[in-house]
Amino acid sequence: MAKLAGAVVGALAVLFAAACTTGQGGGFAGSGLQTAVAPAGMTPAQGAAYCSTLAQTYAEYVGSVGSYLGGTFRGGEAADLDARVAIAQCQDGNYAGGIPTLQQKLRDARVPVPPPPV
Repeated sequence: MAKLAGAVVGALAVLFAAACTTGQGGGFAGSGLQTAVAPAGMTPAQGAAYCSTLAQTYAEYVGSVGSYLGGTFRGGEAADLDARVAIAQCQDGNYAGGIPTLQQKLRDARVPVPPPPV
């Protein structure tokens, strides 16, 4: 059941991240017209996909992501505030802001960090 919830969270995160690349801000956290900001060496599409992967990994192994961020509550400990802000940044298209925080949160929880896209 946890794997199914993780897959649903991942699918929703991909949809929200893809919407962000259109420059609309996007997601539930969107606050206006914003341009997608990818980390150095990544395209906006790669940033969106990587953010989605990190958010899915976080939701699966570390903390539950509420429905307000496109996830489902599956019980257990809720995601901390920094992780929720990072996921919201990803949904807003600020991949450069969300990715490092999610990577650190996974490291802090001793969860292997997925490699960035090549």
